[in-house]
Amino acid sequence: MPAPVCLSLGAVLAACVATSALAAPPRIVSLDQCADQYVLALEPRADIVGLSTRARNTDSYLAGQARGLPRRRATTESILAARPTIAVRYWGGDPRLVADLRRRGVKVVEIDDAIDFPGVRANVRKVAAALDRHSTGEGLIAAMDARLAASAGAWRGAGALYLTSGGDTSAGGTLIDAMMRAAGLTNLAPGQGWRAVSLERLVLSPPSAIVEGFFDVAADAYWRWSIARQGALRRVTAHRTLVALPGAILGCPAWFAADGTSAIARAKG
Repeated sequence: MPAPVCLSLGAVLAACVATSALAAPPRIVSLDQCADQYVLALEPRADIVGLSTRARNTDSYLAGQARGLPRRRATTESILAARPTIAVRYWGGDPRLVADLRRRGVKVVEIDDAIDFPGVRANVRKVAAALDRHSTGEGLIAAMDARLAASAGAWRGAGALYLTSGGDTSAGGTLIDAMMRAAGLTNLAPGQGWRAVSLERLVLSPPSAIVEGFFDVAADAYWRWSIARQGALRRVTAHRTLVALPGAILGCPAWFAADGTSAIARAKG
């Protein structure tokens, strides 16, 4: 009899340990500023053991919610010190960090580069599923879709050029293009992807309208455009800028891209 009793007690103890492990709350880290937004929006604060060092920057959409939470550099030593169970990333950390985390049993969830709103929905659902926050994710998507529906077709096909503080524009196959089109604008940038804008051409042959981006974020770092903005560029944009979109809604393929679409639509009046 003693042996079976011991075996039975051992089985009970093993089951208790397993149950305790399953019941332990997740420990979530994000490896970059974009991942911060997903983690802050989807996961309870008590489960977040690390955000990126940029989580409270002015171009962080949920900077206010990051206050009081630990920030960590995207290095193996710093991240592993937080003992995470799940790490979320868009671009943060190098391949060695990702490999180290996975080798130590940390689940790494990677946000994809979305070029349209279906891609954003897929990103939200992917991260929400990994964090077991399905209903919260669907709530973010529903709010995004409501904003898009309210903004649809506002500009009725009018043309505009997107212009960043760094002197770039965004053509087809980009999320900013999808944002503009969702508000009823026609993107005047030809082709696909991102490209530099010629200041001379912009001044000599200005577009009918401009949507600005990132001019609120460290504009002085872009010397070519910040200097020009004091003269020729200012004259071009002064009466052509429909809306200036903040960097906080432009740097991450996330649900708040719809905020940009709403802002563009509201500029129609």
